[in-house]
Amino acid sequence: MEQRLSPIKLDSYQPLREVVCESLREAIRKGVLKPGERIMEIKLAEELGVSRTPVREAIRKLELEGLVVMIPRKGAEVAKITVRDLKDALEVRMAIDSLSVKLACERLDENDKTEIKQACVAFREAVKSKNVQAIVEGDERFHNTIYRASKNQKLITIAMNLREQVYRYRFEYVKDFSYHENLIREHDQITEAILKGDVETAQKIMKEHIYNQEQIVIRNLQKEA
Repeated sequence: MEQRLSPIKLDSYQPLREVVCESLREAIRKGVLKPGERIMEIKLAEELGVSRTPVREAIRKLELEGLVVMIPRKGAEVAKITVRDLKDALEVRMAIDSLSVKLACERLDENDKTEIKQACVAFREAVKSKNVQAIVEGDERFHNTIYRASKNQKLITIAMNLREQVYRYRFEYVKDFSYHENLIREHDQITEAILKGDVETAQKIMKEHIYNQEQIVIRNLQKEA
């Protein structure tokens, strides 16, 4: 049997079901467990070195997050990345990110300015590394600094809840190396507009930024179809 997942470290301070859930979530995010793949409780339990119970609990939680779907008479499988789901998720993200840059322009303080500039530089360095995981994390960090600068806790909470829905799409477009220079330029332009307090430009570039990502993922999905 092919071993794809690493055994769980049982010394974690988190409940076992949470550790198992995070392990499966990461495997789905990174494509170790692929879209449409059946989720076999026994096999996963053996790979992770745990009983079936925490695996079953993790699957239920991932279903609520939209990463797993239950198919009648077949069982659980990794949710497929569809154009409809992509559009739905990014419509919500566009609204959230558009509002976040507006509020950031109006409310950011000196600490926010420093964090946004640092996140922008760190993203550029991550792109140079050509390490997809580092680029994804750098992109996520950049957008998270803008959410925090909004000073709106409800917005931040909603954005974090959407994180799992968006992560796989973020991973898909980052894998397209031909777009990396555009990503850097868009981040630079968003940063510059926020630091200047230019709401109109910041929102315009942010919307273009997310729209461009949507088109890239759609194009890649169509190639794989």
